[in-house]
Amino acid sequence: MARRRDLADQQRRLSAATWSVLAERGLPGLTLRAVAERAGCTTGMVLHTFADKQALLVHARELLHRRTGQRADAAQAAASSPLEALRAVLFQAASPTEEEREEARVWVGFLAAALADPVLADLHRDYNRRFVTRIRGLVSAARPELGPAETADTATSLVALVEGLNTLACVDPETYGEQAQRSALDAALAALDTEP
Repeated sequence: MARRRDLADQQRRLSAATWSVLAERGLPGLTLRAVAERAGCTTGMVLHTFADKQALLVHARELLHRRTGQRADAAQAAASSPLEALRAVLFQAASPTEEEREEARVWVGFLAAALADPVLADLHRDYNRRFVTRIRGLVSAARPELGPAETADTATSLVALVEGLNTLACVDPETYGEQAQRSALDAALAALDTEP
């Protein structure tokens, strides 16, 4: 039992170190040595958990997906209506604050890396499609009278908008700050906010 707890603790420490290195140094700075230094262990310990850098990258991408998924779950659960749930999930996926832009920078780094890495590309597609599916369900709940094609188009447009805002806010937070992001999302949702 103690061994399993030790392994779980080691995994948590390495996950925290991985995220810390990613946030500070970006994807190019995510190395086995950097994670080991941040976790206060040897590279051998990191290699005991992650076979190579590819495994570390996959873990980091999964960690990002879990973090954003947990926030989306909480935002959706706290909403008082289907439209409010849609707005809350979309806005929690945006990056209006510095902390959220840090996460967006990590996401943009993974997106760029996915262009040359088939494993990361598969993960990115899978996680993006899960987000689109969530948004499609929320659009359907907010506007049940829409047909499947219109619901799918609306969801895809909303996801593209929020991910575009994230990308632009990473390099120009002055132009794409909190108010600009909120206004863009509210304008896109305005058409769904009418009674059928």
